[in-house]
Amino acid sequence: MERTPALKPLLLLDLDGVLRSFPPLPAALAEVAFEPSLLHRAITGEISDEQWRQAVGPEFAATSGEVIPEALALVRVARRQCFVALLSNATTRLEADLELLGLDGEVDAVFSSARLGLAKPDPAIYRRVLDELGYSTGVFCDDDAENAAAATAAGLDGVHVPDTAALRTALAVRELIPPTVLLILPDRDEAEQLAASLLEAGWGPCAVHRDMLAGEDDAEDVDWVVELTTAPDGLPASAHRAALDDLAEQHDGFTGEG
Repeated sequence: MERTPALKPLLLLDLDGVLRSFPPLPAALAEVAFEPSLLHRAITGEISDEQWRQAVGPEFAATSGEVIPEALALVRVARRQCFVALLSNATTRLEADLELLGLDGEVDAVFSSARLGLAKPDPAIYRRVLDELGYSTGVFCDDDAENAAAATAAGLDGVHVPDTAALRTALAVRELIPPTVLLILPDRDEAEQLAASLLEAGWGPCAVHRDMLAGEDDAEDVDWVVELTTAPDGLPASAHRAALDDLAEQHDGFTGEG
């Protein structure tokens, strides 16, 4: 993939557990597949993905997993202002998986441990990626706490993100996604009542404005927008997007980005 100069903030993301999920393996199969010495050989490219699976047994079928839609949506927003790269402990199958999942076009660069011959949490892999991209630091998100801590020790802002909610918060507080969430409702009175309630609860600024639907000439065809930028806990409103999605739905509305 094309590498760009360090003009934007760098966001490095783990793949598995952050952008991609797999169904759990049976315990007996997982014990063999993830035996530390065998797994290390597979993710550092000493053996191919096919050789790894053969070593585990015929029941260990190859699968590309599934994209986590909510996480991908966050990546798309962050990519508007960040250089986004994947740093994954992966086998030689990674590139094919990304193409099958459609993720190869969703990031600006991909770093595979199998291609680098290094694996997280080795500090050298983080320094290698920074050197190749021409960055001195950046934000790194991983669902493995040890990998995140190792990234911090290597000079990155390592963040443990065990789930998509944690990823959203990490990006929001670092201003890598916009802070503002718009609650878009069909009724003016309901929007104004909700805004007053949210303001009293500590949200801000809770401004209400009219948004005419695109392509509509009738002044009645409008939505009413409640603008939220800061949550009562001081975090950006976008850190609480899931809760605001539910709130908007309760009022027959939806959310948008500010």
